[in-house]
Amino acid sequence: MLNYEVDPACLSRYVPQGTQLDSFQDKTYLSLVGFRFCGTKFRGYVPVPFHSEFEEVNLRFYVRRTTKDEVRRGVVFIAEIVPSQMIAKTARWVYGENYVRRRMQHRVVEQGSEKSAEYGWRAADGWCTLRARTAGEPSLPKDGSLQQFISEHYWGYSAQKNQTSLEYRVEHDPWKIWTCSQSEFAGNPADLYGDELSRILRRPPDSAFVADGSPVSVLSGQSIT
Repeated sequence: MLNYEVDPACLSRYVPQGTQLDSFQDKTYLSLVGFRFCGTKFRGYVPVPFHSEFEEVNLRFYVRRTTKDEVRRGVVFIAEIVPSQMIAKTARWVYGENYVRRRMQHRVVEQGSEKSAEYGWRAADGWCTLRARTAGEPSLPKDGSLQQFISEHYWGYSAQKNQTSLEYRVEHDPWKIWTCSQSEFAGNPADLYGDELSRILRRPPDSAFVADGSPVSVLSGQSIT
């Protein structure tokens, strides 16, 4: 998870109706995240033939929505990259998210206490790759830390074509994390993200960490205005 402090103005056009940008200590963050789905099941119980394991890279930022009972902290995905057209079409249909298909690759290596991971996709101008290296054992992020703010969001929001928004619950245990000793992004993603966001990604991230995975459930969404 590569995290960049950004000017809120560069994200304003992506904010779904009914939500507002969230911040950590008055700073707004954009995150580039690479991971693998493993043992995927549609609606939680139907295995996906030939598509149960696959990479995803997503570019996301953070919002909140206030209801009468609580403040819901969530994520908004600017784009989600997967290697299969079927997966992309299904996700666009179910959640209205901006899923796109690209050729992808990943590599995870463990040597003793050290771990390195990278995820990449084929762009118009060559490969784009995010990389991270860690050492030691993972641990739960400290309460009130930036790592906790980035990793612990349990709602997703997506803008719909009819000017409403879709809200859906994401359930998982808190993730243990490794702080990165090295991290970087390489490549030119302008064909997908545009020039402004691409310039942000090509600078060194303001924070980076690797999160240990867990079972995750993505519930059906409901429309909000």
